[in-house]
Amino acid sequence: HFFCPLKGVISQAYNAVSHPYIDITAPQGSVVKAVLDGTVIYSGWSEDFGHTIQIQHEGDIISIYKHNESLLKKTGEKVTAGSPIALVGNTGDLTTGTHLHLELWHKGNAVDPSKYINF
Repeated sequence: HFFCPLKGVISQAYNAVSHPYIDITAPQGSVVKAVLDGTVIYSGWSEDFGHTIQIQHEGDIISIYKHNESLLKKTGEKVTAGSPIALVGNTGDLTTGTHLHLELWHKGNAVDPSKYINF
């Protein structure tokens, strides 16, 4: 049972070849929430993706949230599904506007978040 990380509009859908993640537009500063219980395995900055947070979940699942305005959790912290982890932003070089870039990985393969989450 996945928790919806953000109420917004999917501006770019998942495409296994060209866009293996989804983009969700929402107002700057909207709260981003964890999709499942887990442990933060990365919380930091990248030039390309801005403020990024990655969470390891049970069942060999990883969720990744990019382009955030700020991060609310640090590496090593435990999170519960639905708990605030970041604020929506427009950070990093590879962004064209305020949105959440959401990736979902299972056993090292990208999967379509919209197959598991009601947006």
